[in-house]
Amino acid sequence: MKFHLAINLERMDDATDIRAVRDHTLKMVQQADAAGFEIAWAAEHHALEMTIAPNPFQLMTWWADHTDTIRVGCGVANAAYWHPINLAGEAAMVDVLSGGRLELGLGSGAYQREFDRMKPGLDQRDSYKYMQEMLPLVRELWQGDVTHNGTHWQFPAATSCPKPLQDKVPMWVAARSPITFDYAVENDCNIMCWPLAMPMDEAVKYRAQLDESIAKAGGWNGTFALMRHTAVYDNDTDRATTIDAIRGALGRFGNVMIKKGEVVNGFPEQVALADLDGNARVDPSMLEENLMFGSPAQVIEKLKAYEALGVDAFIYYASMGLDMDVQQRSMDLFINEVMPEFT
Repeated sequence: MKFHLAINLERMDDATDIRAVRDHTLKMVQQADAAGFEIAWAAEHHALEMTIAPNPFQLMTWWADHTDTIRVGCGVANAAYWHPINLAGEAAMVDVLSGGRLELGLGSGAYQREFDRMKPGLDQRDSYKYMQEMLPLVRELWQGDVTHNGTHWQFPAATSCPKPLQDKVPMWVAARSPITFDYAVENDCNIMCWPLAMPMDEAVKYRAQLDESIAKAGGWNGTFALMRHTAVYDNDTDRATTIDAIRGALGRFGNVMIKKGEVVNGFPEQVALADLDGNARVDPSMLEENLMFGSPAQVIEKLKAYEALGVDAFIYYASMGLDMDVQQRSMDLFINEVMPEFT
């Protein structure tokens, strides 16, 4: 099993110095690079302090400039917010500046609140149509002049400038629904999944959907990656801090997901956990069971279950409003005590 890191610049309140967040994020990526992580993933989100990533390609270029071998991934760009020529060029520039380390992920977005500001009138449930038009078009733009007269974009002959260094840039799709699994497999894309705070059964469901898509397509040679919030701890204090942090983050995440509560100056209000759909998912014991939380031995056991399921790469999602020092201790334990079991 290979390991990836997903990390955001995040502030849960305005007392947190953005410079400290910046430095912490880079340190985590550099640590992952030195430890042999395969990819560092940057997200795209807008007008939210808990996920500061208005342009993932900026973050990827920054990380690449301060690392040696780790690949830099966009996990993921929201296709509906971009013009294909713009996205193809931005992504290819990262590949040039990183020396050929680009991994490009496309997705359909998560928050209707964000669509209401970035793409007014578009229902998040329909945004996959933009992704499906965008992905093959980016590949074509990387090859040369393209004239496009599609549903969502139209333009005369144009090409991506620059072109990527890699002959074939790895492409990724964020998938949860069967239609997206089918599309990813049919279009020779790798797949990343995020079961949120749901139990192992959700990951099993994703694997089953992938297997069905592979059977229909007659084969697939991609990578199946699964992301979980991750925290490794070896004392009760860090354990309690981690559980409190994820419960707080889920309350704010629930706010922007279901638009229940205000967002003031980029900070989502905490929604009462009792008001969230599927409230059992925020029960402390269930969170510790469902997420990649626990002692090094517990985390190793969980990872081996994912490996047995057929997960090719595990994405260590570090961001959850957790104290930066606790995040760092978790990363140290993961690298020193967990990863050796998988080499």
